[in-house]
Amino acid sequence: MIEFARVVKSEEQVVAGTLHHLTLEAIEAGQKKIYKAKVWVKPWLNFKELQEFTHAGDATPSFTSSDLGVKKDGHGAGWQAVPVHDPAVQDAANHAITTLQKRSNSLFPYELQEVVHAKAEVIDDFAKFDLLLKVKRGSKEENYKAEVHKNNEGTFHLNQMEADSS
Repeated sequence: MIEFARVVKSEEQVVAGTLHHLTLEAIEAGQKKIYKAKVWVKPWLNFKELQEFTHAGDATPSFTSSDLGVKKDGHGAGWQAVPVHDPAVQDAANHAITTLQKRSNSLFPYELQEVVHAKAEVIDDFAKFDLLLKVKRGSKEENYKAEVHKNNEGTFHLNQMEADSS
């Protein structure tokens, strides 16, 4: 039995419909493995067809550039600047705001206005995001510094968050 873990990479090719080229991480017999799949979709015909599904190798506990914007081995150790619009950065920022909201007793909800700056670092089997967030609560805008961790299963944890006084 193969258990789906996550989508590592996804590309679309427009043909008569859309051909989705997927790289998937799955767990088979307790081992992480990578598979390549091609799925052809024609939504107007309610048509979906799996064209290919092949084993592409064993997975390693590293993060892809789509997870992070940097790689553990390619850019040296330590914090690296990452694009603020990277989906993993946005997910980490949204997790920080959601967690802040859960801990707050404010009548006004916290709203993420923008990720001002983002850095990331990969350590063993997790990634750390160092974020500077512009947050709105009611009519007041504040900046917050947050450190969010993401494990290789994709789970986020807010490690620390504080108002930025600078």
